[in-house]
Amino acid sequence: MIAGVLVLSLHQATEAAVPVAIGIFVDRAVATGKVQPLLWCVLMMIVLFAVLSNAWKTGARQVVRAIEYETHLLRLEVAQRVLEPRGQRTGLRSGELLSIATSDAERTALVMRGVSIGCAACTALIVSSVSLLLVDVPLGLGVLIGVPLLVLGIQALSPLLTRRTSSQQEAVAQTTALATDLVGGLRTLRGIGAQHNAAARYRRSSQTTLRATLRAASTAGLQDGVTTALSGLLLAAVAGVSGWFALNGRITIGELITVVGLAQFVAEPVGTLGYASQIFATSRASAKRLAAVLSAPPLIASGTDTTLDPSKPLLELDGVSYKSLSAVDLTLRPDESVGVLCYDPRDADALLTVVSGRAPEHTGVLRVGGTPMDELDIDVVRRTVLLERHETDLFEGTLRSNLLVDSPSLDRVMTSAGAADLIEELDRPLADRGQSLSGGQRQRLGLARALLAAPPVLVLHDPSTAVDAVTEELLAEGLAEERAGLTTLVLTSSPALLGKMDRVVVIADGSVVAEGIHAELAESDSVYQEAVLR
Repeated sequence: MIAGVLVLSLHQATEAAVPVAIGIFVDRAVATGKVQPLLWCVLMMIVLFAVLSNAWKTGARQVVRAIEYETHLLRLEVAQRVLEPRGQRTGLRSGELLSIATSDAERTALVMRGVSIGCAACTALIVSSVSLLLVDVPLGLGVLIGVPLLVLGIQALSPLLTRRTSSQQEAVAQTTALATDLVGGLRTLRGIGAQHNAAARYRRSSQTTLRATLRAASTAGLQDGVTTALSGLLLAAVAGVSGWFALNGRITIGELITVVGLAQFVAEPVGTLGYASQIFATSRASAKRLAAVLSAPPLIASGTDTTLDPSKPLLELDGVSYKSLSAVDLTLRPDESVGVLCYDPRDADALLTVVSGRAPEHTGVLRVGGTPMDELDIDVVRRTVLLERHETDLFEGTLRSNLLVDSPSLDRVMTSAGAADLIEELDRPLADRGQSLSGGQRQRLGLARALLAAPPVLVLHDPSTAVDAVTEELLAEGLAEERAGLTTLVLTSSPALLGKMDRVVVIADGSVVAEGIHAELAESDSVYQEAVLR
């Protein structure tokens, strides 16, 4: 960045020197008619333009490189913050975070362009002013006084531009978030016939964004117009005064050319300062949004304890209440598989949130290896407890790269997860988010990935909802085999899976109402029987 600023400043200094060189050319060579000064002036112009062109090329490359590198670092920072295991309290949706990580990160880094061209423009103004002072002190003072006043007048519009740009960026982020949500839920919207209402909602959001964008553009245009008009007035004033001085013999013809050329040139750095002001306003608005994400407090606290007591239950809920849950007690002993049947899906969602450690406001105690989860280091928690939700996230690449490992037991685990049909397609490229796979294939691939990780505690949420009855039975048997000797918690209503559990816990109205073996509960509890038997 420093190298770019210095070289761009050299470019502007040499560009400001061009009118000076032309004035010297006229006075020393043209007016005198001598050949030797003419040759020296021609050589000086060649060197001047060689330095000028190479300085621009080199300086621009350095600044662009700095901007792109800084944009990359900002995007990495936002991505790291969003993917923070402790979560984040930004209150923003995925689409808004995506907009901040892309557009706002890019606009924030553009402040480096504003700084570089601003410094270069100031260099041009200094060289021009010094040259004018050497030609005539009153002319130089006029430029030195007029230019700062001009810049201050331009800056008066910057707060308005910042506000309107900030509003426009917020509107764009909200529309992007809405578009992301609508695309993700398009099938559901079509299924319930709500696609027209969704389209109308997006149209309203898009129109709001358009109005905000036009307001920001009109303010930027106003600033450009004011900059051009005031620069033209300054040029006219300087040219008029210098022409009068030349008529009176106070300055030479060469000096007149220098003064008029410099006055005309001064309009360029002044306009550049106005453009830099626009960049600062836009970057400031984006930087505030970026800073809000980077400074957002974590969703959950992370402790420093890294010890687990092997004699204690690996996972224990002691009187936990959260949302619909009320004083739930649940203990997972080592080498035990436990099924949980929640009559109300809200109870299942609340329990998963608690177990994942993303419910900091819950009451009661959640322990991992005998230590409260909020006292444990977050990395220890993540290595010990793995939660595989019903919705499977797949990434760009192949099926094999999504499994993250290439284990000798890969084929066996894939078979245990009911994904034997995908073994021959492990090197098959995936479409965006695995859309080329069926829902059942995505679900089974996610289960295989969780089984290959072999965590001490595996928590599964409805791992068989998208498969047929035969595959579900094979999956239940494979899961029991793969997790033998390890601790597993499965939230499901599948009789095949519940039948393979060591015990089943039933939660109704937020509380544990029954506990036992699947076969016994299915025989003695009519409500349980109605919920699981198909």
